[in-house]
Amino acid sequence: MKTFRARLVHPVCSAPISNGMVRVEGEKIVEVGRYDGSAATDLGDVLLMPGLINAHCHLDYTLMRGALLPSSSFSRWIRRINDLKRVITDEEYLESIAEGFRELAAGGTTSVLNFESFPELMVRLPAPPLRTWWFYELLDIRNRIHTEDVIAGALSFFDDRPGWTGGFGLAPHAPYTASADLYRIARFCCERNQMPFATHVAESDEELEMFFNASGPLHHFLSGLGRDMSDTGICSPMERLLEAQCLPDGALLVHMNLLLESDWVLLRGRDFSIVHCPGCHEYFDRPPFPIERFVAEGFNVCLGTDSLASNRRLNMFGEMRLLQQKHPTLPDPLVLDMATRNAATAIGMPDRLGQLSVGAYADMIAVPYLGDSSGATAGALAHEGNVAWSMVSGEATTR
Repeated sequence: MKTFRARLVHPVCSAPISNGMVRVEGEKIVEVGRYDGSAATDLGDVLLMPGLINAHCHLDYTLMRGALLPSSSFSRWIRRINDLKRVITDEEYLESIAEGFRELAAGGTTSVLNFESFPELMVRLPAPPLRTWWFYELLDIRNRIHTEDVIAGALSFFDDRPGWTGGFGLAPHAPYTASADLYRIARFCCERNQMPFATHVAESDEELEMFFNASGPLHHFLSGLGRDMSDTGICSPMERLLEAQCLPDGALLVHMNLLLESDWVLLRGRDFSIVHCPGCHEYFDRPPFPIERFVAEGFNVCLGTDSLASNRRLNMFGEMRLLQQKHPTLPDPLVLDMATRNAATAIGMPDRLGQLSVGAYADMIAVPYLGDSSGATAGALAHEGNVAWSMVSGEATTR
């Protein structure tokens, strides 16, 4: 049993506690309340809060920081990434993943949902230092995948990983790189095995132009690669996925930047989580993100960083502050929920991650704080720099 005392404990799911404590047994929290004077590790003048959850990342691309300048053309940016990927070695990718973990941890992230493009490298990875969901990224733009056996074979890389916290999921990359058949196979596998499902969709104007008008730079680029374009010129990418029954309940839909009014009608009442990446959104200079409408429509909205090929940092505090700058009417508690409790719900872990409560995993961070309980949420959102202390599954790290 371990007890941690802090100037302020902010459970997120309940009111902040001055002179608070969190008691941990094994990997779980067993008590949260006012400090009772018992033997404890005194963390000092800090705000003790749940670790942040990055709902979308590509750790493979951490080494691409600063390598790609923002481009007005999404397809040109894709070409640049593909050019870089051809010259990066396996060892460089492994170091990229490790560096990404270090940066995430320093910035207060304790859980990450990572799209993994090279699952064959994972047999060479040590146990991740953070709670990690590895989403096997699926594409069949050139080679068609027709059976679930192929996906099951790929997922065998994820089997028998003692000491790995988190889990595994499937991520058809996007409607322009994955066929409807591949989406449906992934959906079937996720539903049968109770695995999370995620995909990029409605990310760029070029994607919308390709599907709705069968034209534009992305259409030209992909048709040149031999993609079957018979599904274009019909409807939006969002409508294509919904009408073809490609998405399971609970799917994480990443980006969702450009939707038609008809898409909103089709989405109404659906059980999806929306993942917004503010830094990536700014990098591409997208139109204002309709986050207020997603909230009003009742969607579970989460935040992610995406990769350093389209962002300057892997820091969730920075993402929350940028979101507030772009959407100043969003309440502070809602913004914090998007990086904690909402993301926990999206990954199927409500009440177990993203909050400090009895029975939740002991995933916590401490940031310097001299205020009182009335300013707890604002103080958390204002934090800059590295966290002073963190814990994942009851194992603490001091920086």
